Amino acid sequence: MPFINVKTNAAVTKAQCDKIKSALGQAITALPGKSENWLMVGIEPESVLYFQGSDAPAAMVQVQTYGTNAQGTSDLTAKICTILNTELGLPQNRVYVSYFGTANWGWNGSNF
Repeated sequence: MPFINVKTNAAVTKAQCDKIKSALGQAITALPGKSENWLMVGIEPESVLYFQGSDAPAAMVQVQTYGTNAQGTSDLTAKICTILNTELGLPQNRVYVSYFGTANWGWNGSNF
């Protein structure tokens, strides 16, 4: 039950959104037991976002998962940075990735 939310100050076309969504679907497998089958992706383009005092292209990515296992996060961070560099031209040193695990996750009217 992962959710990946990409907030960026860059413009993102529908075609780029589709490519990012598909690439993140592949990348999520870096986390043990996670797959695109349960992945939800949010993309927030053209957000007001400053990093290091500059509004140069950047992104803040939040990865939320059911459970709190940190295994695979380094690999996933590398993949996310590569995806955003490839699809949007974002320098990898202008991308933050944060991880949040939760013991409670609701779906379809109840919790897991």
